[in-house]
Amino acid sequence: MLLCPESRQPLALADASAVSALNKAISTGQVKNVAGEPIVESVDAALIREDGQVFYTVIGRIPRLTKEEGVAASQFLGTS
Repeated sequence: MLLCPESRQPLALADASAVSALNKAISTGQVKNVAGEPIVESVDAALIREDGQVFYTVIGRIPRLTKEEGVAASQFLGTS
């Protein structure tokens, strides 16, 4: 089981619509990670925290699972 590096909540594979929304927001320069760095590379997949508030990107089949690499869902899904 994969866990969020910050909250220790379980992570699950995000559905295709969430990944599509994330990639669309990335392509328009709207997404930054928790560290404040812009995400510029489209993702292959994403892992979503159990509470649905944070995503971790998967690029080149490698999940980015550090606290700083988290992406707030509110940036592209309109959630709070």
